[in-house]
Amino acid sequence: MAKVKTAFFCSNCGYESAKWLGKCPSCNTWNTFVEEVISKPSLKKENGWDDYHEESRSIRTIALHTISSSEQVRITTSDAELNRVLGGGIVPGSIVLIAGEPGIGKSTLFLQNGLQLQDKTVLYISGEESEQQIKMRADRLNIRNDNFYLLTETLTQTIFQEIKKLKPHLVIVDSIQTIQSPYIDSSPGSISQIRESAAEFQRFAKETNTPVFLIGHITKDGSIAGPKILEHMVDTVLQFEGDRHYAYRILRTIKNRFGSTSELGIYEMTGAGMRGVNNPSEILMTQKEDRLSGIAIAATIEGMRPLLIEVQALVTQSVYGTPQRTVSGFDLRRLQLLLAVLEKKGGFHFGVKDVFLNIAGGLKVEDPSIDLAVLCALLSSYEDLPLPPHICFAGEVGLSGEVRAVHRVEQRIAEAEKLGFEKIIISRYGQKSIAKSKTNIEVIPMGRVEEVYQYLF
Repeated sequence: MAKVKTAFFCSNCGYESAKWLGKCPSCNTWNTFVEEVISKPSLKKENGWDDYHEESRSIRTIALHTISSSEQVRITTSDAELNRVLGGGIVPGSIVLIAGEPGIGKSTLFLQNGLQLQDKTVLYISGEESEQQIKMRADRLNIRNDNFYLLTETLTQTIFQEIKKLKPHLVIVDSIQTIQSPYIDSSPGSISQIRESAAEFQRFAKETNTPVFLIGHITKDGSIAGPKILEHMVDTVLQFEGDRHYAYRILRTIKNRFGSTSELGIYEMTGAGMRGVNNPSEILMTQKEDRLSGIAIAATIEGMRPLLIEVQALVTQSVYGTPQRTVSGFDLRRLQLLLAVLEKKGGFHFGVKDVFLNIAGGLKVEDPSIDLAVLCALLSSYEDLPLPPHICFAGEVGLSGEVRAVHRVEQRIAEAEKLGFEKIIISRYGQKSIAKSKTNIEVIPMGRVEEVYQYLF
């Protein structure tokens, strides 16, 4: 085997050195040198990918107009939420990166999806758990699949030798931070190891037309662990998020070369694995008999899905000198903006009040269309009067107190009608986009915050 040549490069400025240095002589930064491979033996001959499939891809220059465009054939899973997020199913030859908090359910979700592919040979590579641990989780899922295989190994050379024998239709790697390439001397989880291991799986996926799922870790600030180039190398990046104290999880698409990045999948964690939630609006709203103050229902859009969520607000007299502003699932600066609008345009003295805001269900919402619901929940708690029953809101609030139009308002209205709401308050300026079709819900257009207050209270 040819000798592997490596060098050390500064990750800040790119300065090259033959040995590791604590301080970069070029940009004077500390601890930025990482080991990189300059030349290495051919992986194709080493791993035997050339005889993996009978069809070999010829390398030649092709004119763009001579290429026939056809719909990509996808592997459809029995998980409708995963199919939606991936853009219709698993694309052969694609490489997908899934990241999320520890304990959120990444391994459970993809073990479950691998077991459900009964007609495909699936290889699950685990560098973190033993066969017995994975078997215990599979028993809990209660899914039998004779074409599902386990491999507890971290060395890429051994992994690809086993892959060559098995010839699987799908490979799941849990996790990429534990995989180690023999061509890099650094420890698993380092920047150079993650990049090299991911590059080998990417080359394998493209040359053999086999889809690969890479499960990844995240750092304490929520970003994907490892170099940023890892996200550029893969075809799809999925973020699995949610509060571990709640049963619901959200699978978001951050990057997708084969579909939309605005898709969203919602799961419920149960004792028998992850269950896809078909109608998330019903679980995100509390069903209660009594009418309570400080609660408003917002019609929002998460990805391509309309959702109705419950906004809870509590406004109390401030005991300390500085009023508190506490939010959960909402942007704190956005709340301060809405409070300033109410102070200026409505004359409400929130400057001497403690304000607490919560989005029920553990969701984090960034859609500005919930502004109107947040504002109405604040007013309801301020006046200690419950809002009228069976009413919801969809509107963005501007700095001058106007209710601004939001996009795809028809879908929001249809979702509210489906869940039995009788009225929805929207912006007066967004009525042009509403189709003149007969609906059972009353659409109330409003232009100013003052009008909304007079109508509700």
